Amino acid sequence: MLRRIGSGSMGRVFLGRTPAGRLLAVKVVKEELADDLEFRRRFQREVAAARGVNGFYAPPVVDADTTGDIPWLATAYVSAPSLKDLVDACGPLPLRALRWVAAQLVEALRSVHAADIVHRDLKPSNVLVGVDGLRVIDFGLALAAAAAASKLTVAHTTLGTPAYMSPEQALDARKVTSASDVYALGAVLVFAATGHSPYPGSDPVRTMLRMQTEGPDLSGVPEEFVDVAAPCLRPDPDGRPGLDELLERIVRDMEPGPDGLYRPSELLPPAAFEFLGLQDV
Repeated sequence: MLRRIGSGSMGRVFLGRTPAGRLLAVKVVKEELADDLEFRRRFQREVAAARGVNGFYAPPVVDADTTGDIPWLATAYVSAPSLKDLVDACGPLPLRALRWVAAQLVEALRSVHAADIVHRDLKPSNVLVGVDGLRVIDFGLALAAAAAASKLTVAHTTLGTPAYMSPEQALDARKVTSASDVYALGAVLVFAATGHSPYPGSDPVRTMLRMQTEGPDLSGVPEEFVDVAAPCLRPDPDGRPGLDELLERIVRDMEPGPDGLYRPSELLPPAAFEFLGLQDV
C-alpha cells in the first residue's frame, strides 16, 4: 500500500502495488460496515458479480477478501483523469467528443448491467478518460451500499450523489433499477456538454426538491445533442430509452476518421488531449 487516493461513504481507496510493480486501486470497507452481516453478504455477491463484468470499460478485479476483519477489493489502477477533472480544467466538450463519450458510457453500462449490477452512483468523478477510451469505476460496492443505505443505523449513509441520481433513487433507494443508471448517464452527459449538472447548486436537499418539481437545466447543451441527453432525464423510469436504443441514436451521428477509427487526439480539443497525457501516479 502506497497512499490513500480517495474516500467515500462506504470506505477508502488506496494506491497499492504488486511485488512486480503493477499498480492497484484497493477499496477498503469502513469498519462500521464490516460489522454489518447483511452488508458483508451483499459485498460478497457484488465482488463475484464484478469479476464477471466483461468488456473494455471497467478496470478488472485483481483480488479481494470478503471474509476478513475488514473486507477489501482490488482492481487494476487506471492512470487517467476523471471526466469531472477534465471538464473543470479544459471546459465543456465539443459535439464530436460528446458523442464519443456518450457511446462509450452506454457500452460501459451495458457490460455492467449484463453482470446484473446497477451502478447507482454514475457521476463525472466516476468516469475516467484515457487516451485509449473511458473506464467506469466504483460499481464494486453498488448493491452492498444499497443494503447499508436501507439501515438507519449505518453512519447516516446517503446512497448516490444528488446532482446525478434519478428521482426514484432520491425518494427510495430500493426502487433503483437499470433505468436509474440511464438517468445518471443523461446527467453526466449534461455536465460533459456544459460544465454543470442538470440541477446546479450546492444544496443537496434543494437539488432533490427541484428534481421532483422542475425540469432539468439543459442550457448550453448543443442542439444536436439534446435528443440524446434529454430523454435519459425523463422523471418516469419507463419513459427513458433503453441502452440499445440510445446507442443506435448516438452512433448514427458519429463521424470516424478517414481510417474508420475514433482517436481522442482528433475528437478532443488540443488542451483537453494534452491534459490526458499529464496524468501520472
